[in-house]
Amino acid sequence: MKRLIALVLLSAAVLAGCATLDERQRGWIFQPSDRSWWRGEEAAQGMQDVWIEFQSQETGQPVKLHGLWSAHERFASDPKAPVLLYLHGARFNVVGSAFRARRMQELGFSVLAVDYRGFGKSTNTLPSETMAYEDARAAWDWLARQYPDRPRYIFGHSLGGAIAIDLAAQVQDEAGTLVEGTFTSIPDVVSSYKWGWLPVGPLITQRFETVERVKKIGSPLLVVHGSEDRTIAPELGRKLFEAATGPKRFELVEGGSHHNTNAVGQPQYRTALAELFGMK
Repeated sequence: MKRLIALVLLSAAVLAGCATLDERQRGWIFQPSDRSWWRGEEAAQGMQDVWIEFQSQETGQPVKLHGLWSAHERFASDPKAPVLLYLHGARFNVVGSAFRARRMQELGFSVLAVDYRGFGKSTNTLPSETMAYEDARAAWDWLARQYPDRPRYIFGHSLGGAIAIDLAAQVQDEAGTLVEGTFTSIPDVVSSYKWGWLPVGPLITQRFETVERVKKIGSPLLVVHGSEDRTIAPELGRKLFEAATGPKRFELVEGGSHHNTNAVGQPQYRTALAELFGMK
């Protein structure tokens, strides 16, 4: 993500006022693809394909999202076993997040992980901030229709954390929200890099102003960040946590990077889930 934001800045300087600036930023920030993380297919084995169809208010076009569903062992026997919507970050499709989804399953959740438009088998179009928000809401509404009586949680990693927080700020029926390796805004991420002094903030169209939306979340919020995250500075995760006004908890995972905090921090996740959300 760091390299791509650098490209955003270079393009912004060259293409200010050009009609393609927004499209270029959308491509560089989301990096939509059908690529999977290493051995993602292995982790995705046994997961059930889910298809979510809706009419986009943003584009007026029909949308078809692809997701992967994995039920926890308690799902069939416990009608109150929690379900979780998993929102992934940039570059890799939902199969690439199967390892993280499996870890959330190990923590007690039945998990629906979904691809936004432009990723994997979902509708092939260039995604945008507003489209991703709409896709997340469609997936959340699908979960609500399928499992209306179960506690439902929202999880987002990296860019997906910004999307998760927007969703949590919009809905009233989430039991809790969890984000990992997430930021306050794209301009803040840009400013955190060594060339962040360049005055390009006003040219950024995909802003993801998460620090403002997090104030509207009423459910408990868990913010997790790796101490060795070189893509999204831990300070941005802390700042996001501090802006939240509801019940909340911050977990700094020592040694965690942008990619392995979910694994390294599994014991901290388990403790936080028990103490913040009352999960056993």
